[in-house]
Amino acid sequence: MRQIITSILWITILFFSSCSEHELKKEEEITFSVTNPIQVDTIIYKEYVAQIHSANHIELRSQEKGYLQKIFVDEGQYVKKGQLMFKLMPAIYEAEVSKSKAELNFAEIEYKNTKGLADNNVVSSSELAMAKAKLDKAKAELQLAQAHLDFTEIRAPFDGIMDKFHTRLGSLVDEGELLTSLSDNSKMWVYFNVAEAEYLDYIQKVKSKEKQKVLLQLANKELFENSGFVETVEADFNNETGNIAFRAVFQNPKGILRHGETGNIMMPIELKNAIIIPQKSTFDVLDKKYVYIVNEKGVITSSQITIAQEVPHLYVVATGLKPTDKILLEGIGKVKNNEKIKYNFVSLEKELAGIKNIHAE
Repeated sequence: MRQIITSILWITILFFSSCSEHELKKEEEITFSVTNPIQVDTIIYKEYVAQIHSANHIELRSQEKGYLQKIFVDEGQYVKKGQLMFKLMPAIYEAEVSKSKAELNFAEIEYKNTKGLADNNVVSSSELAMAKAKLDKAKAELQLAQAHLDFTEIRAPFDGIMDKFHTRLGSLVDEGELLTSLSDNSKMWVYFNVAEAEYLDYIQKVKSKEKQKVLLQLANKELFENSGFVETVEADFNNETGNIAFRAVFQNPKGILRHGETGNIMMPIELKNAIIIPQKSTFDVLDKKYVYIVNEKGVITSSQITIAQEVPHLYVVATGLKPTDKILLEGIGKVKNNEKIKYNFVSLEKELAGIKNIHAE
């Protein structure tokens, strides 16, 4: 019985030893992928959160007090310059105009009579001057009354799109009360904030007479059909955020963009002879980034690198790598420093064929 148990134990030990040897042999036979960094001239796009505004966006307010008698337009409607939009009840202001006209007629008659008497030396020149002053005052009062009457009609100051109404038909409107907003969306101003270091890079690279071309990514991640240009940079930095505001201008002939939208400005950055590697070929130790460099004997050595730009799935390397270096592409967690590996060379240029424009994160 003891011999049988002993035999079984030896068979079990031999079985597991065989499995372990098989697994070790299998691990030793792993072939890793190795590649060279690619070096290309490329353009990356740095993204900035942006606010989209109409170049001409105003609030329409009543200049008089009165009941809102008529509304001639609708919310969201496109209106032309001078088009009648709202009308306040004009009765009081019409009465003021009639009263002023009557007073003007009386002043004109009085002036003519006084002038005739003055020409015949019946009255003094000072009395004629007083009559002339009354006439001028009556004319001014009529002009003022007519202006108040005209203000009962609110007309579009420019072509644009109506916003929502803030008051309703029949409401008593106070002087200065907000009626609606009007946006001319033919040209849009897009504001975005830039950090101080990036602002300095921009100022140094962009010539004074050149305008930086930018793209606009909309909320649905689609690019707006027209490119824009950086038009102005504000005078002061925000001391709380360390940013300064840029303004780009976009033509909007189809009216796709609306006041108050959000999006992302994409600022192109040209990189000459950029060294690019996949993110999956790197690993982190504390706050530093490393790659494994493979020498001619297949021995891997960790090497620290610094990153110039981070883009989806890729890094643009600033220091630590040469284009001729071979780096471990995959299997970072399966190897150790100074270990010798078996590898196949993989060309990154095939994997990343046609890379021209990449988006910075």
